[in-house]
Amino acid sequence: MKTSGLSDNCYAYLGTASQDVAEHFSMMGKNNLSDALKKLKITTTDSTADSLEGCLDCLLQALAQNNTETSEKIQKSGVLQVFASLLTPQSSCTAKVANIIAEVARNEFMRNPCVDAGLIPPLVQLLNCKDQEVLLQTGRALGNICYDSHEGRNAVDHAGGAHIVVDHIRSLCNKTDPASEKLLTVFCGMLMNYSNENDTLQSQLINMGVIPTLVKLLGIHCQNAALTEMCLVAFGNLAELESSKEQFAYTNIAEELVKLFKKQIEHDKKEMIFEVLAPLAENDVIKLQLVEAGLVECLLEIVQKTVDSDKEDDVAELKTASDLMVLLLLGDESMQKLFEGGKGSVFQRVLSWIPSNSHQLQLAGALAIANFARNDGNCIHMVDNGIVQKLMDLLDRHVEDGNVTVQHAALSALRNLAIPVVNKAKMLSAGVAEAVLKFLRSEMPPVQFKLLGTLRMLIDAQAEAAEQLGKNAKLVERLVEWCEAKDHAGVMGESNRLLSALIRHSKSKDVIRTIVQSGGIKHLVTMATSEHVIMQNEALVALALIAALELVTAEKDLENAQLVQILHRLLSDDRSAPEIKYNSMVLICALIGSEPLQKEVQSMAFLEVVSKLRSHENKTVAQQASLTEQRLAVES
Repeated sequence: MKTSGLSDNCYAYLGTASQDVAEHFSMMGKNNLSDALKKLKITTTDSTADSLEGCLDCLLQALAQNNTETSEKIQKSGVLQVFASLLTPQSSCTAKVANIIAEVARNEFMRNPCVDAGLIPPLVQLLNCKDQEVLLQTGRALGNICYDSHEGRNAVDHAGGAHIVVDHIRSLCNKTDPASEKLLTVFCGMLMNYSNENDTLQSQLINMGVIPTLVKLLGIHCQNAALTEMCLVAFGNLAELESSKEQFAYTNIAEELVKLFKKQIEHDKKEMIFEVLAPLAENDVIKLQLVEAGLVECLLEIVQKTVDSDKEDDVAELKTASDLMVLLLLGDESMQKLFEGGKGSVFQRVLSWIPSNSHQLQLAGALAIANFARNDGNCIHMVDNGIVQKLMDLLDRHVEDGNVTVQHAALSALRNLAIPVVNKAKMLSAGVAEAVLKFLRSEMPPVQFKLLGTLRMLIDAQAEAAEQLGKNAKLVERLVEWCEAKDHAGVMGESNRLLSALIRHSKSKDVIRTIVQSGGIKHLVTMATSEHVIMQNEALVALALIAALELVTAEKDLENAQLVQILHRLLSDDRSAPEIKYNSMVLICALIGSEPLQKEVQSMAFLEVVSKLRSHENKTVAQQASLTEQRLAVES
């Protein structure tokens, strides 16, 4: 999580000189500042405590009036190096020196010079003192030097500063007096700046056990807005790391965040909690904890309040809440808990989003259904209770110039629902194939991908539907076109698989002729060389059916696609899976019914390759090798 302007916004309230100092020095001009800088340069050899205090007060006042200009003068004067010698626990000026360093380090250009001046080691040593004001200003100084500074963080890391600060937070955790809470806020901010966007340092803090401490802190100090905000930003930083999620899962973070969320009225505060919830909810254990802590009810309430509003904040809250709802449903246990056998109030509320006029809710509703449809029981229940019609109605609203994300989500849901065998015929009877085909014109790869997957699921073992779709020349032509979509591997792969599925499930001569006429044969042959065994196998089975049912029609295309050479290569390759070798031999036996293809087979010494496979460790392959060898011997 990137925090912007942190050192200014979070620490500015600690950076001004006291009222009496301000009044005393309000008339002092640039000459006084120059005099103070000169005096400070010789302070280690010739100065009283009073004159030193005066010089430091002058610097603080000048910084309060014009921080940037004063910081530049401090840098040029060489006084930073002097500060290193003034940062001692015994000195009465230590807190003021640390305060000045904190103020100058609010400027980006001053952070590296502070490191180069050797200020980090003495500042870290000051973390061991008992004086609260010194600790406060030291924490500010280190935090500001670390802000967006690789060098600052490295120096603090090298000096062991983080470990001491974590120990301080642990020891102060239960104290609720204002001074302790102020110190806790600064220390949390320091750790936040120290580790922001740095995986190594974040891992270091996680290994120190900072997460349980911060969660405890949030629970005890939830009434302190500044400290709560620091904890939330720190959580946001740490929650991105996978190792942190495991630690968070062992705390009551879910309960604390939901409790805090329920109290929030301001959009910015809710947004801050959302930014922590989103990465944490990627963990399945925490998903369930959030559901059990009542987050879903909070999210549904936000949706209800914001759905009809066009205010920017409300639109943003609606999106965040509904997106988070979908994320919670990605966990198997959390999803099943909310499904409640299809009777759950949450499931029913999500269903009501689908016919909504809000694209965001339509999207979230369809994605939620897709997530609920992750096991056969849920899918069967939903299809039996009319969810398919709701999704088709939604798709109908997005056919012409529709919302691509909604199309993609609705198709995802239909695809998942079509997986159980008992649902396929019901969905086909409901007209799902026709509804999906309306998107055949889509030029959006995500929509194309889901469209193909949905059709492939629908026709699995459904001969009549496969034949009907396979004879649809427009569909087949589009599939052949998408088989060449090299920029979109998913679309290309699904197109090939659907082409093969149309043949395998229909076993229809008409389908094969349609595919031959559309130029699909070469793609099936190429598919047989896929790196995925399942795709190779699907291609070989489809090609074997082509050779058995319509060899004469496909003969020329099979020859041009160099199928025989590819089969020789597959049989010769020791890495080919047993099923690939088996189906390659079945295909060879079918191909020798064609004169030109038989000549190719004879010219490539298949007998030699096949005879070696008779001793294959897989018995089915060995048996097919014997049969194939006999067949080849007869034909030769």
